[in-house]
Amino acid sequence: MAGKKGKKRSETCNCFPLSDEENVTSDLMDTTLNQRRPAGWRAIPFVLGNETFERLASYGLMANFMVYLEREYHMNQVEAATILNGWSAASNFAPVIGAYVSDAFMGKFWTIVLGSFSSLLGMMIMTLTALLPPLRPPPCADEDLQQGQCIPYNGAQLGVLMVSLCWLSIGTGGIKPCSIPFSVDQFDLTTEEGRKGNNSFYNLYYTTQTIVLLITQTVVVYIQNDISWALGFGIPTLCMIFAIVLFFVGTRIYVYIKPKGSVVAGVAQVFVAAYKKRRFYIPVDGVDGQFYDPPLTTSLLCVRELHLTTQYRFLNKAALVIDDEVNPDGSCKNPWMLCTIQQVEDVKCLLNIIPIWVTSILGFLAMNQQGTFTVSQALKMDLQFGSTIKIPAGSVGVITLIAIAVWLPFYDRVLVPALEKITKLEGGITVLQRIGVGNLFSILTMLVSGFIETKRRNSALSHGGPDGVAPMSVMWLTPQLILIGFAEIFSIVGLIEFYNKQFPEHMRSIGNSLIYLTFSLASYASNWIISIVNDVTGRSGSSWLSGDINTSKLDKFYFLIAGISLLDFVVFMFCARRYHYRGSVRIN
Repeated sequence: MAGKKGKKRSETCNCFPLSDEENVTSDLMDTTLNQRRPAGWRAIPFVLGNETFERLASYGLMANFMVYLEREYHMNQVEAATILNGWSAASNFAPVIGAYVSDAFMGKFWTIVLGSFSSLLGMMIMTLTALLPPLRPPPCADEDLQQGQCIPYNGAQLGVLMVSLCWLSIGTGGIKPCSIPFSVDQFDLTTEEGRKGNNSFYNLYYTTQTIVLLITQTVVVYIQNDISWALGFGIPTLCMIFAIVLFFVGTRIYVYIKPKGSVVAGVAQVFVAAYKKRRFYIPVDGVDGQFYDPPLTTSLLCVRELHLTTQYRFLNKAALVIDDEVNPDGSCKNPWMLCTIQQVEDVKCLLNIIPIWVTSILGFLAMNQQGTFTVSQALKMDLQFGSTIKIPAGSVGVITLIAIAVWLPFYDRVLVPALEKITKLEGGITVLQRIGVGNLFSILTMLVSGFIETKRRNSALSHGGPDGVAPMSVMWLTPQLILIGFAEIFSIVGLIEFYNKQFPEHMRSIGNSLIYLTFSLASYASNWIISIVNDVTGRSGSSWLSGDINTSKLDKFYFLIAGISLLDFVVFMFCARRYHYRGSVRIN
């Protein structure tokens, strides 16, 4: 056993990615444990292609799914939004389970395989609902649909639809948390070439995601609206088949890392050991050998060895050595009675992150509304762009993508360098400041959305035609769509950076999946708020979220979300000011 003196190293966890210079001398990946040398970029097309087509399938479905449920299943907007939010929540929670299964049992490769076939099965069933008339309600004229006189869906039809969505969620849970880590496994991070390739991979990953979103919200939505729903679902299904074949083609050059067990047990051991030793006293000045601090045996842990901190000091008892708890070879006799300093400090990292993570859930409420009610708004607006182009309602989100594509390069190349000269901080601002700016954009998005909806509804009631469409261009939605793009740039990217810097390295897969869990809980919270608002306001006979958007009070609902987001921002600021972490790098 290698004992270390329990002394304060900092007020936070220091599990940070090392610089390139530090990486040169650090053993980040023991490639000698693998049977083949990492293939680098030769393996990436097979792995990235698999997830790209999976996203094409899931995003292609989600982009226009609200319209599909309203037109083909004759649902009102509350029913459709509830199903869409529920499916989105399940799909964003599934990666957390997938990350656990991958790390503890199956490994990343087989988890991706399971997810790929699950996605394929879900897309096949969804295509059948559009292809076979018995699997959905009979067709209904637009006038009857607006008056609610269409034949509703039955239990069997809804059941088939739910089965499809369940399989799609399982597929997402297998692919999303594993594709990036599995891709990183294919680079030899002990070499400069491997590290450069790894850094370039992230740029390629986000580029492909943007391309997929643009395709799904333009080409796929056009096919679904104007040609055929069956063809619009069938094309992503064929892409998923191609993705599976492509993924298996690369099996001969992949590097496979065996699962090393779940981190859940290690976290639980710290709390159990600390509780069992709660009556023991820890002196202020420790001595060598007092705390259990064996040499790190895996490259997946933080490269820098951690010392005990004074934060959450009661947990330090878990690493306190009592009598003969250590074997002659340096291993502990009972991991539920004695934990390493590394384990204790890892748990402290998680405890520090939890308050920030909780506040980020309600911070995502504005993004949820843009994927549901914004489409409903677009359906009741003039979709004509110019004299010949008609914009599909499900494609209005392209404006957000364009805003991200334009703003992100400007932010990285122009604004960040200017801020760095002023603040002397790498990145210009701290990560938590970036997340806070994103939260402010979310609040502003809801306020602007409410004002635009007020104008749209008044226009529809005063000058609208028999179909309820307001003589108001859909481009009026541009301000709120641009603002939500800014919110995504700051909030989502900021949270990803925050989790990667603050999570221990051997928990990075859990940290990456946490962003999907945030989306999941935000979707459930959105569903809960929608249900409460619909029930409470409906008691007076005029629900804010009635089936007819022109007689509802969607603008008041937007203002309510803005108020909730504002309160959440105040709580976030309180947590952020109390958060202790290694500050941004100073620039001389």
